[in-house]
Amino acid sequence: MTPEGGSEAEDSVARGGPDEVSPVSAVAGSGTSDSGASGPGISDFGISSGVPARAGGVEAEPRPYDPRFDLATVMRRITSAMVGANLTETDIHDAAVKLAGVADDLEHRAGPGRRRRSQPDPAGHPQEFFPTSPVIGFANPVSPPVVVESVEGGLAGLAWFDYQYEGPPACVHGGVIAMVFDEILGAAIIAAGCPGMTGTLTIRYRKPTPLRTPLRLEARCTDHQGRKVHARGAIYHEDLLTAEAEGVFIQLVPERFIDMVSQIAPAADVLEQVLDDARGLGLVPMSHPQG
Repeated sequence: MTPEGGSEAEDSVARGGPDEVSPVSAVAGSGTSDSGASGPGISDFGISSGVPARAGGVEAEPRPYDPRFDLATVMRRITSAMVGANLTETDIHDAAVKLAGVADDLEHRAGPGRRRRSQPDPAGHPQEFFPTSPVIGFANPVSPPVVVESVEGGLAGLAWFDYQYEGPPACVHGGVIAMVFDEILGAAIIAAGCPGMTGTLTIRYRKPTPLRTPLRLEARCTDHQGRKVHARGAIYHEDLLTAEAEGVFIQLVPERFIDMVSQIAPAADVLEQVLDDARGLGLVPMSHPQG
């Protein structure tokens, strides 16, 4: 699945650790749908209207640069230093005091409610599907981030995991690997035009996956029958397979999903955002009530 020769994702990660991965160069590359067909409009919540979002094969325009990328990059550096660097307790205490002031200022400046999530475009660049994802989101400091791009037959990715992702000594935590597979398999089925939510995820840990070294990832949609969508993925260290996964994803009945969210949404503004997304995609009537 990985194309011969270098890719933009591979070039980004090969330069070194996560601080060397440029969100601009990774995201602003050409983003085209490999399916050759129009894809449905898809929300962050995995429900599809079945309405073409854009003619397949048309290059996606990258989103404007997001200043959250810079903040997330700095926060990753701080986390890596806190977890893995040889610092004294005084060093860490002093940093905590300074960062508490930054956090206080951001919370003071924040307006009410939460920031709206975006709607991924299946014909666009897969790096843009979820900007705040904890796996591929350049705007989320929790993400490594994994750099992904469309290739013939699916997605290819590169990752570099620092100390904060450690499980066994010098190895990536197995739970982190599971999260990465969940994300890249989900992105692969979005790119294939058949999004869904995870039903089952089966992972085989073949070899230890090492920290602080470039890793190659692959993911593709393998089957679509009814509401069930199947996908497979793999992680390689150089040419060594370290882990592989199979996932079954379930395409949602929009009305049922909206009713489910109305019961579990932590706040009214979150539910209203889901409903707004669904209305905009034509999934539910404009007058659909909450709850």
